[in-house]
Amino acid sequence: MNILLTGATGTLGSRVLFSLLEQKLDRIQHIYLPVRKKTATSPGTRVKNMLSSIHVPEFIQKNKARIFDCISVIDAANLLEPSSFLEGKKIDYFIHSAGYVNLSTDPAAKEEIFKENFEFTKDIFEAYSNHIIKFIYISTAFSFGDIGGTLTNDRNENSTGNYRNYYEASKHATEKFLLKACKEKGMPVQILRPSVLGGNIEEMPNFFISKYMVFYLFAKFFHNNTSNDAIRINTNTNTGLNIIPTDYAARVIVKVFETSIEQLNIVNAEETNMMKGISKILAVVGFSNFSFTDEQISTATGFATKLEQFYYETIGVHLHPYMTSKPNEWDTTLLESILPMPTYNLEDYLSETVAFAKSKGFRNQKW
Repeated sequence: MNILLTGATGTLGSRVLFSLLEQKLDRIQHIYLPVRKKTATSPGTRVKNMLSSIHVPEFIQKNKARIFDCISVIDAANLLEPSSFLEGKKIDYFIHSAGYVNLSTDPAAKEEIFKENFEFTKDIFEAYSNHIIKFIYISTAFSFGDIGGTLTNDRNENSTGNYRNYYEASKHATEKFLLKACKEKGMPVQILRPSVLGGNIEEMPNFFISKYMVFYLFAKFFHNNTSNDAIRINTNTNTGLNIIPTDYAARVIVKVFETSIEQLNIVNAEETNMMKGISKILAVVGFSNFSFTDEQISTATGFATKLEQFYYETIGVHLHPYMTSKPNEWDTTLLESILPMPTYNLEDYLSETVAFAKSKGFRNQKW
């Protein structure tokens, strides 16, 4: 089979690539990887560096020759010109994992976020609609918005709206477009929605993740803090954050992309309680001068300290909507039938992932 995977050098995309190679190598004829040139590093060199990294599974390290034979690296600048590299071949599975993660709530950011997520996906679909058999879109479990309650896999069974940012809204808009456009084209489509990504749970090295975002940014902020000021953290007693290990999410995607399942939330059945999670994170980075409040803190209400002001005017702007979200319950019956979730303690996992990130200086992997 022929596969095209976007976002192959990204946090989730790279793990999807590794899982594809581990599980499907004997069946893959070509796997096309559109990759951007990065400063002076060519797309091909970036992929070579990634597959030569100590962070790849042992199977890839031992089968590089076979793997490089089936990989075709494409300059991402040519992605919208499929005839320039497909040479008449059909793509059996187009896996669109690339995305622009920007949690900004600033109206000025809306156009760019929708352009990178929604408009770009439309352009891809229009360019490839006659060249592919099936379209798989990697969305986000947060595309439903902050609605609370029990969430199922089928978007039509859930209400949507109250988006915490333009990223969520752009992902939902893209899902709606693809479900409609693929139906009109008679093309199978699959919408897969991972929640917040954390470090590896089973693959080596444990707790590794290539890019530190979301709760890692919170940890990094307080790790780098040199102030002794106190801070009040606005969150709610029942608010939770749904965190999924990246290696688990990738293995699910590779197990499910050939099935007829149209929509699937790749989520943890249990959310990590925000207060307990924050306490664990701050213990790891050595910050203890904090307290929780359910009262909103902003410029209008005033700040108690300089540190509090700095937090709420920087990362707090982006993280606050998640710190005060409505609690959710997720129906994971279908997910568990595909690949059972590894058993582990949510709070211990959070501590260990942050400890790993701290040991690496919260530096993103460069390849």
